[in-house]
Amino acid sequence: MLYGIVTAITALLLAALLSALLRTPALRLGLVDRRRVRPVPLLGGVAVVASTCLVAAAGGWTGAAPLSDPVGGLLVAGAGVALLGLAADLWRLRTRLLLVGAAVAAAFVVPYDETGLPAGICAVVWIACVAAAFRGLDHADGLAGTVGVVTAFGVGACAAAEVMDDLAVLLSVLAAALTGFLMHNWPPARIAFGACGSLFTGFVLASAAVLTRSGYDSLSSAAVLFALTATAAADALLVLLSRGPALFRRPAPRRGPEHLAHRLRRLGLTPPGATVLLGAGTFSAVLVGVLVHTGWLPWTGGLWVAGVALVAVLALLRVRGARRPGETHHTRIRTGVHGAPVTGSRTGVHRTGLRETPPVRGRTGVREVPPTRGETAVRAPRSTRGQSTAQATGRHPQVAPRPPRQSTSAQVSESLRVRDG
Repeated sequence: MLYGIVTAITALLLAALLSALLRTPALRLGLVDRRRVRPVPLLGGVAVVASTCLVAAAGGWTGAAPLSDPVGGLLVAGAGVALLGLAADLWRLRTRLLLVGAAVAAAFVVPYDETGLPAGICAVVWIACVAAAFRGLDHADGLAGTVGVVTAFGVGACAAAEVMDDLAVLLSVLAAALTGFLMHNWPPARIAFGACGSLFTGFVLASAAVLTRSGYDSLSSAAVLFALTATAAADALLVLLSRGPALFRRPAPRRGPEHLAHRLRRLGLTPPGATVLLGAGTFSAVLVGVLVHTGWLPWTGGLWVAGVALVAVLALLRVRGARRPGETHHTRIRTGVHGAPVTGSRTGVHRTGLRETPPVRGRTGVREVPPTRGETAVRAPRSTRGQSTAQATGRHPQVAPRPPRQSTSAQVSESLRVRDG
């Protein structure tokens, strides 16, 4: 008990310290996540992986909490997946390669003698998919860390119920490291998770859940495993349904405005509010999974979780393209004078005082009207002086066509006609 508290505090402080120290090197090296509203430095996952592996290895080396062979192999395989995720952060590897790498690592973790070969193959595929789904949860500040902390406590409770003390200690260390990382990743985030930390977290949690359910029947195990990872599964399903036919034209795990937190923000929630709401949903689903695992609920409790998740996904599909309250329409119009975007305008008229005038006949087709009271005149730059208003502003109004020029041959005087023969 005392050792578990010490290791948790050590992992928390170490992750918080490394997250603060790695932020500056990430900015200098240009390792930032540019797909958000503002660039956020990566390498936060490196702090989580390093803290978890160092504290767990120190416990095994000192003999205070020796790791069994399955748990030791799980930690080594997770470190390999973390290195693959770090390579993805550095060189933008394809998602297919990440899935294959996670599946290969999972093949060395699944206990085939207890699950059987068919169920073991299904477990390998499921672990790789959960790792990729956790990478998708990194689309919002603090979301992947919050879901990881809640899931780690739930899987750790299942491991403690199976008297797998070393696995329970490893999961508690992971939860503490994620909590230390959340000190810098809570909205607004100062450092991001990255593929390194998200793949490692999803892989370790999914593999630990498989180890705790080894030896049980497949039906109840599927219910428990889905309940423990319901949030990640719902987010992945929402992205797949949103992309539709475009799924075969661009990779699904690529982050876009189609994830859970994005749609909740479209409904008016703040970034912390969306994270808290999804964390509460994760806690409810994980609690059902723990109760089903310990026998307090039948396995049909997992079906209720699946039903609620499906209803939530279908409901959030309807908010696609909706604007948040107070969001204005932005249209980029070339004015020719300033070259800046015009906000809240559908006519292409700049707010500085120029107003539309009806077309008149003449050489230019447009006449300038002096500004009325309350408006400000805009003086065109030297490069546009001498040009018409349509040429200066870039607008092309409807100009009335000129009447055809009449021939002057019939107006020739009689004397000239006689003189010229």
